[in-house]
Amino acid sequence: MESLIGLLVGAPLLGAAVLLCGGRRLDRTGHWLGTALAGASFVLGLVLFADMLGRDAEDRTLTSHLFSWIPVNGFQADVAFQLDQLSMTFVLLITGVGSLIHLYSVGYMEHDERRRRFFGYLNLFLAAMLLLVLADNYLLLYVGWEGVGLASYLLIGFWQHKPSAATAAKKAFLVNRVGDVGLSIAIMLMFTTFGTFAFGPVLGSVDGASEGTLTAIGLMLLLAACGKSAQVPLQSWLGDAMEGPTPVSALIHAATMVTAGVYLIARSGVLFDATPTAQTAVVTVGAVTLLFGAIVGCAKDDIKKALAGSTMSQIGYMMLAVGLGPIGYAFAIMHLVTHGFFKAGLFLGAGSVMHGMNDEVDMRRYGGLRTYMPITFITFGLGYLAIIGFPGLSGFFSKDLIIEAAFGKGGAQGWILGSVTLLGAALTAYYMTRVMLLTFFGEKRWSEEGENAVHPHESPKTMTIPMIVLAVGSVFGGAFFAIGERFVHWLEPVTGFEHPHPPIPIWSITAATVACMVIGVAVAWFQYGRRPVPVTAPRGSLLTRAARRDLLQDDFNHVALVKPGEYLTRGLVYLDHSVVDGAVNGTAATFGGLSGRLRRVQNGFARSYAVSMFGGAAVLVAATLLMRAV
Repeated sequence: MESLIGLLVGAPLLGAAVLLCGGRRLDRTGHWLGTALAGASFVLGLVLFADMLGRDAEDRTLTSHLFSWIPVNGFQADVAFQLDQLSMTFVLLITGVGSLIHLYSVGYMEHDERRRRFFGYLNLFLAAMLLLVLADNYLLLYVGWEGVGLASYLLIGFWQHKPSAATAAKKAFLVNRVGDVGLSIAIMLMFTTFGTFAFGPVLGSVDGASEGTLTAIGLMLLLAACGKSAQVPLQSWLGDAMEGPTPVSALIHAATMVTAGVYLIARSGVLFDATPTAQTAVVTVGAVTLLFGAIVGCAKDDIKKALAGSTMSQIGYMMLAVGLGPIGYAFAIMHLVTHGFFKAGLFLGAGSVMHGMNDEVDMRRYGGLRTYMPITFITFGLGYLAIIGFPGLSGFFSKDLIIEAAFGKGGAQGWILGSVTLLGAALTAYYMTRVMLLTFFGEKRWSEEGENAVHPHESPKTMTIPMIVLAVGSVFGGAFFAIGERFVHWLEPVTGFEHPHPPIPIWSITAATVACMVIGVAVAWFQYGRRPVPVTAPRGSLLTRAARRDLLQDDFNHVALVKPGEYLTRGLVYLDHSVVDGAVNGTAATFGGLSGRLRRVQNGFARSYAVSMFGGAAVLVAATLLMRAV
């Protein structure tokens, strides 16, 4: 079975190579080849999963050594894979949801001339993400980490003829490079401290390292996670990433890129457990981003950007949970999986709406689409109910567990974190209800006549089938994982687990969560369900205007980073021109002037030379007589 692990990565990687290098002869069939190889990777994952279930819980880790990558004295880097319960969870999520997104893209990108290249990029993305979660050491993980960054750049900027798409791709790439610096520094610190960067030796030697070193490594890993998972302060790229085709948004936001940071911290849990400072930083980042993304999502009229704010917020829940230590690791991954179902479904539903509305993204120009797009309405609606935590659906189980773990932190910190998660639940219910009402309910706010005529219609089966499958996962996934703590026990050998002990009864936390959900739905219904929705958004309050501009995150980056960078660059240019070049050019000018003056002595006239010789002889005679006189 170990030999099959490499094929998980190899199948989509082969697809990427063939589709990107095969030329136009594959234009007619390339999309099916890419989809088939993504599906093949999922089937391999199921085979390995079945084999893993047949083993004892403590004997489920499989390793596969392909070759020695950098065999140097004192520095050994291998291309080797590790498949355990944690990585298997990600493999099934990445390949399962990824295959559905590939199938959806067949219909969504049907009329795009560069569809073959698009599927090549999708396959590359899957291969890089699988390499990231299967690597058995941090250096190989870094290769997958960078591969995901490259693939996201190519996919976000796929329609590079649009300046906004090209700018968004560059922004995502550059912001993620900041986080990547953190991961590279962490790997260097690991090697200098432990002499290796393999998971086993590093995490097994944590007790022998100083807390200061572990804190530095933890903070650098957190910086990397903030970049990939769009957490404060490196979250600014996520909303702009919506410029890519909608399947890209579903792939990045649901099952792959934004989950990489959560995986990194969960995989490094032993290290974070040994450094309370870094662990507190993770919790703080998660709590702040949870509210940040939710507030942004409340004010967006662009359906994809509203969902992008939602993703930021939900990943904040997961980051908060992994920052809680053993009481939160399994809950974070469980919410990550259920989020993969309902968020992928929501994004694909948004793409279906755009497909039927001539690529219109402004929800204020929708309205009443439930009768025109019934399948999209039902599947999107089930994803909506799941994400707001409607009792019995997947989000209800996974998000509630995180809220219980937050309260279970204990003391004042537990009350603060618990209150933040409850507020996040209310905001989630508000902005998602707003999306539902603006899109599917009320009077239609579009015209069927004129230049901008719209004729809403249901999407083809290649798009609706993946949406139906994801809707099923959104409904039943959470209950399946939660019954008998099935998912917790599955991950426990890798992540460990401690039961949270909230200071108040569990039933009261559940009741408070449901109450917050009801309040959020009611407020949204009062604002958007009972009143006519203007096509042009009103000016709104100061907070609303700030939220529409992503809570001024780009303005902050401009003031805090771009402007100081410009001033630093100007200062360095001035230093280079005035000081460095000035010294060099001044020295050259000095010697040039002296040489020019000395050159005048060499004028070519014999009488001048005779006078010079006579003068020199006279000076020598005078000097000799003077010395004798003295």
